[in-house]
Amino acid sequence: MTKIITAFTLLVCSLLTAQTQYEQGMGKALGLWGEGKAQESSDLMERIAGAEKNNWLPNYYVALINTTEAFNPANKEKVPAMLNKAQNAIDAATLISPNNPEIMVVQAMLYTVNIVQDPMTNGQKYSGLVMEQYGKALAIDPNNPRAVFSKAEFEIGSAKFWGTDTKPMCAQIEKSIQLFANFKPETVFSPKWGLDRAQEAMKNCK
Repeated sequence: MTKIITAFTLLVCSLLTAQTQYEQGMGKALGLWGEGKAQESSDLMERIAGAEKNNWLPNYYVALINTTEAFNPANKEKVPAMLNKAQNAIDAATLISPNNPEIMVVQAMLYTVNIVQDPMTNGQKYSGLVMEQYGKALAIDPNNPRAVFSKAEFEIGSAKFWGTDTKPMCAQIEKSIQLFANFKPETVFSPKWGLDRAQEAMKNCK
């Protein structure tokens, strides 16, 4: 009995240690990104993903970091490598968590990067794919604030390009701000970004 209790205690301690390592690693990785150290953050998230085989979040953040950084004109030469890394991470995250609206939003953002890089060549090719991902995300979770906002933001870009009215999209951005206010992440590391971008977009609407 003593051996069993000892073994159980060691198991619990190892589990607690592993959880702490995960939490510390995720916190450090997100902190690095917040400090503008995107490459270091992405590399650390990749290492965490390698250890957390059944957790979609580390791969999600690898994809989000690289996709977000690919929008930065300063990273133009790195965009192909960033998008390749992001797509691989999206694929890995989707295998762990299929039909996940948060992952679909990042996939739509990745397609949008391709459009931004070469609108004339990629606009027609990727616009439908972007809307398809947002449509799927909102069908699963109509109240996901990132899906509502990101779809509206993309549609505003298209509307400005074609010279059409942006009022309906601005109404959706306003809706997303209300959704952000009521959104409760499932875990401390679950996606919760987007409110500041929505508020800034709302200023431009007005």
